Amino acid sequence: HIMKHYSFYGFNEFILALGYKGDVIRDYFLNYYKYNRDFTVDLSNGDVTIENEGQKDNWKITLVETGDDSMTGFRTKIAGKYISEERFMLTYGDAVSTVNIRQLVNFHKSKNTIGTVTGVFPPSRFGDLEVEGDMVSKFKQQLKDVDTQQPVNGGYFVFKKEFLDFIPDDPATDLENIAIGQIVKSNNLSVFLHKGFWHSMDTYRDSVRLNSMWKENPIWKIWE
Repeated sequence: HIMKHYSFYGFNEFILALGYKGDVIRDYFLNYYKYNRDFTVDLSNGDVTIENEGQKDNWKITLVETGDDSMTGFRTKIAGKYISEERFMLTYGDAVSTVNIRQLVNFHKSKNTIGTVTGVFPPSRFGDLEVEGDMVSKFKQQLKDVDTQQPVNGGYFVFKKEFLDFIPDDPATDLENIAIGQIVKSNNLSVFLHKGFWHSMDTYRDSVRLNSMWKENPIWKIWE
């Protein structure tokens, strides 16, 4: 769903940082069209015939092994060798939203900061952002069950490629407290505020709620 969200705004090149169960993700994309199409298998010769072509996703996906136990910063560092553009977007992959990706990118460019984080406003178990104007003055990760009027880290980022230089070449490097913390200190993390829909997919309760919404009213489904 996250990839379809980005694709809706015209972003079709993805890098997936794989770790635990990475083989499942590899298998899914290597057999993507077989998983999403009707097909006939001729067991006499092994031929496979796709019966309905359907809509094809115009995506280019690079799958990168980053280790089972690596932290988020190190995974980003490894994936960075496949980034050729001046800027790149990053998301954790554990939340769905109606964030306008194009507006997020344009905002980031207008601020000319090294990074931009999307601030969202749910009842929070997530990283709290202290904000002054359009800039983040403090980045606190992993609060627990606290209702707040402050925006929290929504996990949709835009970075200049130079951000990769702030990430130590160490598997224990997390993204938030080390790399992002460095650019906050230099006043180089801006915040794009999103007051629309955003929901995490972290717990069983989240899974039940989002699956129920998907059946009845999937607010985040902006693609066809």
